[in-house]
Amino acid sequence: MVAMGQTENFADAIRGGQTALGIELGSTRIKACLTDHTGTTLASGGYEWENSLVDGLWSYPIEQVHEGLRAAYADLAANVTAAHGMTLEKVGAIGVSAMMHGYLAFDAQGDLLVPFRTWRNVNTERAAAKLSGELDFNIPLRWSVAHLFEAVLGREEHVASISHINTLAGYVHEKLTGERVLGVGDASGVFPIDPATGTYDAARLAKTDALLAEAGAPHLTLANVLPVVKRAGESAGVLTEAGAALLDTTGSLQAGAIAAAPEGDAGTGMVATNAVLPRTGNVSAGTSFFSMVVLEKPLTTRHEEIDIVTTPAGDLVAMVHCNNGASELGAWAGVFREFAVALGSSASADDVFGALLSGALTPGADDGILAYNHLSGEPIAGLPEGRPLIVRTPSSTLSLAGLMRAQVRGSFATLSLGMRALADEGVQIDEMHAHGGVFRTAGVAQRLLAAALGAPVVVGETASEGGAWGMAVLAAYTLSASDQPLHAWLDETIFAGSETSRVTPTADDIADHAAYLDRWADGLAIERTAVATTR
Repeated sequence: MVAMGQTENFADAIRGGQTALGIELGSTRIKACLTDHTGTTLASGGYEWENSLVDGLWSYPIEQVHEGLRAAYADLAANVTAAHGMTLEKVGAIGVSAMMHGYLAFDAQGDLLVPFRTWRNVNTERAAAKLSGELDFNIPLRWSVAHLFEAVLGREEHVASISHINTLAGYVHEKLTGERVLGVGDASGVFPIDPATGTYDAARLAKTDALLAEAGAPHLTLANVLPVVKRAGESAGVLTEAGAALLDTTGSLQAGAIAAAPEGDAGTGMVATNAVLPRTGNVSAGTSFFSMVVLEKPLTTRHEEIDIVTTPAGDLVAMVHCNNGASELGAWAGVFREFAVALGSSASADDVFGALLSGALTPGADDGILAYNHLSGEPIAGLPEGRPLIVRTPSSTLSLAGLMRAQVRGSFATLSLGMRALADEGVQIDEMHAHGGVFRTAGVAQRLLAAALGAPVVVGETASEGGAWGMAVLAAYTLSASDQPLHAWLDETIFAGSETSRVTPTADDIADHAAYLDRWADGLAIERTAVATTR
């Protein structure tokens, strides 16, 4: 229960604009989160949305981006009024985060040339392979430069009109501030970053410009086409009158909030879990799964399974990104909730998840059962398309515990495949921090993930707060103008005294998962057959 004095302090912070507003455009939800300078959540709001196929490519309508921003902010503002008895009129700092990568191309007037192409699209294999080889750097299919180069190679009509490209977070930030910038973490999913300079790698920019010219687009000079890069803590403009009007249709919100550099969901996940130092990392579990391990030194070789990105402060990170995450697990939970409702139960979604996962730690319950969560293509697993499925041997026992253990372990399996490459590189991990809704059911997914990663997994109080909260924290860091590095400021200002739960896998846990993963990897042949034979 919040004490009366705290309530008054929160009200003073809101009234005085001593707050930070974080907005994140996730795969299924746009969320807004308002915090004080210590990261305490004062109010939140949200808007549900879903991607759709447009001409065979995953996209969201740009009009819905604006609609969702307004709706999420309106929900937050209403909750401020309900909880604190006042109208939200100003915030001290603001920051925008969004799903990373993807492709938004604009002409000189700022008009969008083709529908937004999200990270989920895997149609850039030709471009990514060419860039990876020429640059000697792994360029994943979903990176913005891969989308741009693929459009050039495909001689798409819009290429001749391109003035600049951006990520979703960068686009929204520009609408709010008029500044075309990216946080270094988000920028590292656009083009390779040179950690020495904290911006795009100059030598690789020159090589890519030559490739673009050779492919028929000499007008595309990447230094002009890509947004400017900034690190955490650096001011990236202020909320303009037009930006305030875009967010708040009532006209109550004032301009002037200091803006943090826009970040990707990977970076805000690292901040939300306080995993920004070398030998630590985090796992974000949502519509997609990805792990981020902060490196002590560069990897010795290029790996297709591993993206080299950065923290919001610019430190090198090895990222294993899986296009498919908890969506299939959530779909099964939805089916069981429908069944519960049909029986007259009023169980909440969390109640259903808790019941479903209660037996998932039972060893051997999923013997002979394999589950694949691939709704879309998965490069790490070598899948151009996805087909969610469950397969079991005739001798297996189908039980609730076995079914859900298979679903959770199958959800983590692709991530575990990618992490093997880091183990081969000798990368040491002291602990991994996990966040996402699946970890709200205490202990279950956390223990299975620890076995899958072969490292301790920590879940904190902020595990389900998500990227909007992490972005608000980055905005608060910008507002603080602190001389402390990001990791020290997080330790002292945001996470001091916070409670965590730590699970360390046993040798038996790790060995059991390794044997399971071999079986699961062999079973990918079934998934490939399903892709080839079902339409």
